[in-house]
Amino acid sequence: MCFWRMGCKGLMLLCCLIVADVALAEPFIVGVATHSMNNLDQPLQRSLDLANTAGVTSVRDDAFWSTAEPEPNQLQIIPQWRAWLATASALNQAPMVILGYGTSFNGNAKPRKPEVRIPYLKYVDYLTRQLGNPVKYYEVWNEWDIDGPTDARLSDDYVAVVRDAAPIIRKNNPRAKVLAGAATSAGIKGGFLDRILAAGVLKYADGISLHPYVHCEGRDRNTPESWIKWMRELDSRFSKGGTPVPLYLTEMSWPSDEGPCGIDTARQAAYLARAFFLARTVANIKGMWWYDLINDGTQRDDREHNFGLLNVDLSPKPAYTVLKAISPYLRNFDFDAGASLQADGIYKLAFSDGHERIMVAWSATGPRADQVSSQAMNNAPLRVLDTQAADKGMQNIEQRWDCTDDRCTAPISLTGFPKIIRLSPGA
Repeated sequence: MCFWRMGCKGLMLLCCLIVADVALAEPFIVGVATHSMNNLDQPLQRSLDLANTAGVTSVRDDAFWSTAEPEPNQLQIIPQWRAWLATASALNQAPMVILGYGTSFNGNAKPRKPEVRIPYLKYVDYLTRQLGNPVKYYEVWNEWDIDGPTDARLSDDYVAVVRDAAPIIRKNNPRAKVLAGAATSAGIKGGFLDRILAAGVLKYADGISLHPYVHCEGRDRNTPESWIKWMRELDSRFSKGGTPVPLYLTEMSWPSDEGPCGIDTARQAAYLARAFFLARTVANIKGMWWYDLINDGTQRDDREHNFGLLNVDLSPKPAYTVLKAISPYLRNFDFDAGASLQADGIYKLAFSDGHERIMVAWSATGPRADQVSSQAMNNAPLRVLDTQAADKGMQNIEQRWDCTDDRCTAPISLTGFPKIIRLSPGA
């Protein structure tokens, strides 16, 4: 009724606005931390090529203030930074650069006082001018909250830094997004993000970044399913005023070490798949950066050595193979909440790209028998990508659709590794 009253011009305008809104919608960001900007021993081209093959669309790394300004007023950009930026840009891996950490000549202090903040802002100005438009995201500092997760003065000082740094970044790179927060799990729990949001940090920044690790939370609290419950609670709390808060998970993962908080490489791969797909169920989560691309060492009992998708020699861990298999669905498909089910440890998440429909299904409580349903599948075999054998890709399995008229069902065996099931005939 409304369309007809609007007339042709009004209808055309509405159509244009709808098309523009769709065009402006940004795909979900599949990111990784690289630790490549400052590692001269790492084969830069090969490692970023591997990230590209896995479907990574953004890479995150550090432009250390101490490296950019080794002596007072002696600012520089080292060749490795330009090489990292050029390589990532050529691969369309939207670069994210962290602006942070102290310098030896200011005692590695945070820029909370004018005598430190003024040189920090000069570093921000120099670096953002030098690196230019290829940088797509700047993160103001990294884990600022770590010195005092519940300290209100620390939060206020951080907002002041973002307030002063953001206009400098925008002047030098109007296209870059400015992210604020980079908060640890302790900071999130200690109210750091709530305080900076209440202080108006989003007047200066384009989104909130967070590092919501749960690997040391203990049994039943360290799984992707308990983690996404926390993310939903945060999303609801942050957006309770009615204004959505864009969330960027700029560090998140589970380490595959042999220490008390570690898991084996197989479970790391399963958790990666579950966490990425669960992140897609929260509309305000704009992307997730797995920490990190490459293991930082070879010690199996050292947690910091075992977060990567790749081993030190760049051989793939199971998590890498899984990310390579699922990344097209993460980037190109939208979550359909109305067709999804999350109950009794069974997760069946529906996604569509407008042409093809899929169901991503797993059991968080051990092997389970279940079924999936669709329409007009013509008694065909199920086509499934089992992330437990991700390298085999999408293939027919023994189970078939059983169809009566237009209604089809099929049995499916579920494990902790998500299965991607095609629900579209002829796909």
